[in-house]
Amino acid sequence: MDYKIKKASLEDLNELAELFDQYRVFYRQESDVERGKAFLKERLLNHESDIFVAVADGKAVGFTQLYKLFHYTKLQKQWLLSDLFVTPAYRGRGLSVALIDRSKQWCDETGACGLMLETEKTNGIGNQLYPRCGFEYDGLHNYYHWWK
Repeated sequence: MDYKIKKASLEDLNELAELFDQYRVFYRQESDVERGKAFLKERLLNHESDIFVAVADGKAVGFTQLYKLFHYTKLQKQWLLSDLFVTPAYRGRGLSVALIDRSKQWCDETGACGLMLETEKTNGIGNQLYPRCGFEYDGLHNYYHWWK
């Protein structure tokens, strides 16, 4: 399969919003393409995240979104791989790995020490994919959330 991975811009917003909506629905959120589109537009306009898009057959079929963080022990920038999604029709073709590889390359390009991510324990695909891509499971930490 012929594909390319490119850095997203506002020109990609409509297709990206559709993918982002599918991703959110996968995580049991209600579909809301317009609200997701506004969210992504704000991230792009304010340079608050970096998004890479997988393009195959002339259309966007996957993406990953990275947010900048800082690692307290390494005293360096790192990236949070917050979102990774490939449409079901294009899964199993190496696009997730290609998006992760592009994210690793982004670490090199931006002088970051690495990537971190979290996924649900029930995400069987992700929990198999990430170790295959060199991620190490961190069983030493508990992750907590506080929502307003």
